[in-house]
Amino acid sequence: MVKKDYNETMMFKLPKENLKEPKEILFSVFEALKEKGYDPINQIIGYILSGDPTYITSYNNARSIIRKVERDELLEEILRSYLEKEE
Repeated sequence: MVKKDYNETMMFKLPKENLKEPKEILFSVFEALKEKGYDPINQIIGYILSGDPTYITSYNNARSIIRKVERDELLEEILRSYLEKEE
């Protein structure tokens, strides 16, 4: 019988194909909001500032998708993209 060392830290990692980048998530949610007739910019800003998921439509699973990434990561992606375009 093999003894397990419970003092050792285990690492759990999801396969890369199951993870979406914040940029992909933003575009996906943007499109869902646009298709439903919302102003995507205002809705995403409302979500980022408040944390209230009801700013995001559930259409095309957008609400579930956006909650898979932290709001600060979304803001970081937006800022990085903006500043890189300005260089």
